[in-house]
Amino acid sequence: IWVMIFPMLVQIDFSAVRDVGKKPRGIILTLVVNWLIKPFTMAALGWLFFRVIFVDWVDPQSATEYIAGMILLGVAPCTAMVFVWSQLTRGDPNYTLVQVAANDIVMIFAFAPIAAFLLGVSDIEVPWETLLFSVVLYVPLPLIAGAYTRHRLVTGDDGRRVDTFVHALKPWSVIGLLGTVVLLFGFQAEKIIGQPQTILLIAIPLLIQTYGIFAIGYAAARALRLPHDIAAPACLIGASKFFELAVA
Repeated sequence: IWVMIFPMLVQIDFSAVRDVGKKPRGIILTLVVNWLIKPFTMAALGWLFFRVIFVDWVDPQSATEYIAGMILLGVAPCTAMVFVWSQLTRGDPNYTLVQVAANDIVMIFAFAPIAAFLLGVSDIEVPWETLLFSVVLYVPLPLIAGAYTRHRLVTGDDGRRVDTFVHALKPWSVIGLLGTVVLLFGFQAEKIIGQPQTILLIAIPLLIQTYGIFAIGYAAARALRLPHDIAAPACLIGASKFFELAVA
């Protein structure tokens, strides 16, 4: 997972957070959607589908596990792929950096408490030690490593060394992503092949959550009259999932 996310984290310029006050509406939108709406709608959808709608098709123990997975998946937004999405949607790359940096700073402090609260409300026990260990291992540590590496590369340079470094590591990032996916599917291969209907049941609330949060972000961006290059990355960040942290 570190191999996958580290090259992307090196790109984050945390000094950009100082520019938040210049265009606050885009930051307010991404923070509200990601931390005040998305985790709670994901937990609500998980409970609704696996405690009510699908109750006759899923045993209680499995339902609890699926809800826990959905909650952990829905708490935090993605970091690694945001820059790719911003480029594809012609987003403002500098403002995207600000959005990512702001979300990552909040993630350090908010992920474990929100996850613990939602899991507790859903009567799911996950030790605090596990949540805190996962957060520390996959959020502040790689962020600090990325920030330190960036600082060392930028010092006395115009940033070209950062671009060269990230470009050299990109193949490893792809390898890390593919390796993570292969391992995930490999460990769950028997269940995926033997219970394809379960995958479909899980996919339904996840799809509703993804498109629903995007719609909320899109509507809010229109109401706030945000320009496209700020609104597009904000909406996609809101619809994303930090699956690496959820897996951890």
